[in-house]
Amino acid sequence: MSQPLTLTLGHSPDPDDAFMFYGLAKELIPTPGFRFEHILQDIQTLNERATRGELDISAISIHAYAHVSETYALLPSGASMGDGYGPMLVAREKFTCEQVAKKRIAVPGKMTSAFLALQLWLGRRAAEFDYVVVPFDEIFAAVKSGQADVGLIIHEGQLTYANEGLVLCEDLGVWWGQENDGLPLPLGGNVIHKRHAPALRKQVSDILTASIQFSLDHRPEAVAHALQWARDMGHDLADRFVGMYVNHWTLDYGERGRESIRRFLARGQAMGVIPHAPPLEFVS
Repeated sequence: MSQPLTLTLGHSPDPDDAFMFYGLAKELIPTPGFRFEHILQDIQTLNERATRGELDISAISIHAYAHVSETYALLPSGASMGDGYGPMLVAREKFTCEQVAKKRIAVPGKMTSAFLALQLWLGRRAAEFDYVVVPFDEIFAAVKSGQADVGLIIHEGQLTYANEGLVLCEDLGVWWGQENDGLPLPLGGNVIHKRHAPALRKQVSDILTASIQFSLDHRPEAVAHALQWARDMGHDLADRFVGMYVNHWTLDYGERGRESIRRFLARGQAMGVIPHAPPLEFVS
């Protein structure tokens, strides 16, 4: 009997990713011929590792896909889409777009989709805005300490910023939908290294989709598993957060999801803030 092939699988230590990979992590779904080594790192680190082609499978920011498309193919499942919500700009007082552009902004990484969405929102003002890169879970502290005037928040901070005494300046997911016919804001996806043959990519794709479906079908158990990564959230808030980012978009982008990625990257290219908007190559 041959040994299973071990593949590295990178994802964030967050409730939505933990929920998504519950069936896989707990070996509750069949993975014939494969073993998965889960590597938990923040999304900016995963983006950087993807530029070096280090992991077999990884969660990445859609922004980062513009930089790694020659090395990785997109998996059809695993998307995080902001459907009427998304990364938020928060501060100790409410600022307009013109005011935000003149403030120092704490951002969670230059290759995050939140950072690209911020640049698109700022438009021509993005040419000279002031920002500081801060780990995503330290952005509240950066704003409250005065290290930054405004924070660009991702993950569960979108639900907890008011508890920190901060106010919303802009929800970039709302803005994107208003600008783009109600399309969701593409934030994250899963990719697989092209060194693997197409048939293997398809096998892995089916396994990851099965893991997501398993979690959706066993929601209470999967949420309970995800709670260990739910910073400052109880069960109900964690369940709400998971529902925001693991849903029908996660099972398959669909044509609207794919169109949103194309627009997102095309606008970034037109602004000159990403090198090119590559054709989308999905595992099929």
